[in-house]
Order: sequence, then structure tokens, then C-alpha cells
Amino acid sequence: MVKNTENAFKWIVGLLRKNNIPFQISGGFAARLYGSTRPLFDIDIDIPDSSFDKLLPFVQNHVVYGPKRSRDECWDLLLMTLKYENQEIDISGSETIQLFNREAKKWEPCYEDLNDIEVKEVYGEKVPVIKKEYLISYKNVIRRPTDLEDIEMIS
Repeated sequence: MVKNTENAFKWIVGLLRKNNIPFQISGGFAARLYGSTRPLFDIDIDIPDSSFDKLLPFVQNHVVYGPKRSRDECWDLLLMTLKYENQEIDISGSETIQLFNREAKKWEPCYEDLNDIEVKEVYGEKVPVIKKEYLISYKNVIRRPTDLEDIEMIS
């Protein structure tokens, strides 16, 4: 099935704005806005941890994971995954994110300030995007192959 990234993006941004939930675009989607050309897997959006309860009633029919604490080899965060028109959307809590630093072999806090952002136009809408230097910084800590590819393309 074909995914509709534009419709999914406009849908989630519309809900966030309608409900006055602060947010920023991050991850691979943000990397593409800064010039990465690798294929997009999902739309990554960060919101305050406390805003999940506010958003959940409007997205519950699209939830495929969470919201709950999630930990893998790179991330420890509050996470909710949605699927809208076959496009995955990862909503992450911005206040309690931790990254696994592969070089130091330890977990480190990764607090994101949703007020310290860039504004980019996406599908005709001006939206808050993680600053390029913060994106590169966290991708350089977790260092997955896709992160290194993004860093190379946007540096």
C-alpha cells in the first residue's frame, strides 16, 4: 500500500496546532528538510511528555504503539507510534529523552527545547523544526548507519 506522507503530515500538524500542543519536527524528516536525500521511513515529532494525554483522544484510532516508555539500543523515551494513510508517525516526549552514547557506552540525557527551533516550510505550512546543529549532535551520539548518512549529507 502507498503511504501518503503529505496527508499524514498535515493531519498530525493540524491536530497539534488545534490543541495548542508545542512540537518540533525531528529525526529523518528534519534531516530531509536540511538536505538529506535518503528515503523517509517515518515522521518524527517531539512534544512535551505531559501533552500525550491531551493528544491521545484525537489519535487513538491510529495508534499502533504506546504511548509508553520505550527503550532500544539507541533511545530511551516516551513514545507513541501512529499510522495515518500508511505513513508511520513517531511522537516522542521531548523532556525525558535519553540517548545511548556508543563511544562512552552510557545513557545521556537529551533534553530538547521546543522553543529553540528553526521554522521551515513543509507542504505549504510553516512548522517548527529541530535546529540543524542539535539534529547533527544527537545523530552523532547514536551513530546508526542512517544517522551517519544524514550527517554526511547535511553537514
